[in-house]
Amino acid sequence: MKIGIIGGSGLYQIEHLRDVREIKIDTPFGAPSDLFISGKLNGIELFFLPRHGRNHSIMPGELNHRANIFAMKKLGITHIISISAVGSLRQEMRPRDVVIVDQYFDRTKNAGAHTFFGNGVVAHISMAEPVCAQLASIVCRAAEKAADEAGGRSDDRPRIHPAGTYINMEGPAFSTKAESNVYRAWGMDVIGMTNLAESKLAREAEIAYCTVAMVTDYDCWHDVHENVSVEMVVANLQANAKLAKALVSWVTLMHNDIPETCSCHSALSNALITPSAAVPDSRLKELEPIIGKYIKR
Repeated sequence: MKIGIIGGSGLYQIEHLRDVREIKIDTPFGAPSDLFISGKLNGIELFFLPRHGRNHSIMPGELNHRANIFAMKKLGITHIISISAVGSLRQEMRPRDVVIVDQYFDRTKNAGAHTFFGNGVVAHISMAEPVCAQLASIVCRAAEKAADEAGGRSDDRPRIHPAGTYINMEGPAFSTKAESNVYRAWGMDVIGMTNLAESKLAREAEIAYCTVAMVTDYDCWHDVHENVSVEMVVANLQANAKLAKALVSWVTLMHNDIPETCSCHSALSNALITPSAAVPDSRLKELEPIIGKYIKR
């Protein structure tokens, strides 16, 4: 088992992380967001990728999701935990709470960049259940342990929400109040700018995937709380960072409870539509880490 962590650049500064090294990975889709940081924690190999680069220099719309996930596939990563800042669209999902997302809603306009396929090879994967339920269950338990460990008054303790729908907007601007209220009326729970593409590509790459949504604000719908601002987000991000590190540590301690394989790891078995003989050699070579086990020449 190899676990990939996508999140802020400070996540790999975890106490007791051993054998730390940097890894550069090339992909047919260009360069990932940054170098990977690998290390071992409680005997588990971890690979960290700062989603927006170590200096947070990449906007959500500029992220090369295909390169990020393809690089993880090349590294042999079997499970991805995506730690992400989100706005809350629900009163009960407070800033500094954690939501283990189980569904996504797409408000982006860049679907062509959210798939490895095309140009001679077609596949249609199932996204009815876009998150690995087995991985999410362990991550939720780890989040509860991390929140307990943080201590403090009970009313200050981050609440862990075991499910929620993530609406993916494009950004980089935050929502208008009209948009925020519409998303609430639609039944959305949290809002972010990055995770939908990751979940789709991880499924195509047959990697188990889970989003840990860390609430930083109430977007702009709330009548009492101030509208979302960069300063507010950064302050709550810093508060959430310690919890995120503890969560990752607890996941490694619980790794024996994570199934080595699940349906995510065979997601393409009935999804490839193009006959093997019709797949161009160039595309087969490019996508070999993903489709090589299904198409032999």
